[in-house]
Amino acid sequence: MSSYHDRDDAGRQLAARLTALAGRPDVVVLGLVRGGVPVARVVADRLGVPLDVLVVRKLGLPWAPEVAFGALGPGGVLVLNDQVAAQLDPTDSADVQRREQAELDRREARYRSGRPPLDLTGRTALIVDDGLATGATARAAVQVARRLGAHRVVVAVPVGAQQAYEMLTAEADEVVCARRPADFGAVSAYYDDFHEVDDDEVTGALIATA
Repeated sequence: MSSYHDRDDAGRQLAARLTALAGRPDVVVLGLVRGGVPVARVVADRLGVPLDVLVVRKLGLPWAPEVAFGALGPGGVLVLNDQVAAQLDPTDSADVQRREQAELDRREARYRSGRPPLDLTGRTALIVDDGLATGATARAAVQVARRLGAHRVVVAVPVGAQQAYEMLTAEADEVVCARRPADFGAVSAYYDDFHEVDDDEVTGALIATA
């Protein structure tokens, strides 16, 4: 079933679909932390544009963490899937949000150490992730990018669910999803190597493209 050997391979194939953005001075690639960053590093390198990161945290149901009821982004952005969130007790929802906010703050502090705050004023934000399941995280990322002043927001992923793709087309100016399988299950199923990306891999990618 796999479509890609690893995230580097996915980045190379995705970049081939984004050549219209190559070399443009207004474009910045934003890798979604953490899994999207290795894909974004390759895309940024192939297109000859800067790379930065966008930290967004998925809010998962306590009994099923892989099912998102929303997502958090920097600057107090909160996106909720009302249909899923309605299954939660408000106290449980607040506990999840508090825990994920603490992790978001930790990652922001680590990845932005020595780097200026993200300023997208007047720019085209190319948001890259390694896949699109529910779309909640990418949706939050789009809203964060707009709040940071992006003139245009493009989301690009190697693989994704059709429903999430359709939802995002109403949020972003453009969505590039290389593969949208009819029987989409999990993002990991489309990679031979889908290892967990750690903080060192993220910071390494940022240093390599600095």
